[in-house]
Amino acid sequence: MSSRTVNIIAWACRLIAAAIMLQTLWFKFMAAPEPVYIFDKVGLGAPGRIGTGIAELIASLLILYPRTTWLGALLALGVMGGAIMSHLTVLGIDVLGDHGLLFGLALAVAACSLVLLFIERRSIPVIGRLLP
Repeated sequence: MSSRTVNIIAWACRLIAAAIMLQTLWFKFMAAPEPVYIFDKVGLGAPGRIGTGIAELIASLLILYPRTTWLGALLALGVMGGAIMSHLTVLGIDVLGDHGLLFGLALAVAACSLVLLFIERRSIPVIGRLLP
């Protein structure tokens, strides 16, 4: 694959992941009914909702800056891993009649993060130089 193609894929994944995480911040920070319900149901309440929002904001900014993309992708993957596990164990796929939209968005961010980690694997300190 050419470096131009890889660069396009990387930027597409950066923009998709960041856009998804950034657009949900308003709902988390403004205590919209859906995130309040979700974080109360998983037992994290307002601190978990605000903390997750802050983590997603940081992950988005790190993903968009090429030198720290790997770190943002790793953070986003961790946050989305928690979201995916919450959907699979506590919430269910369909939350408050969203037909699985939030679950799908979490999967999309996780997939983009995995692609970015693969593309940026050599940038990861310590282990990056050991990877092919």
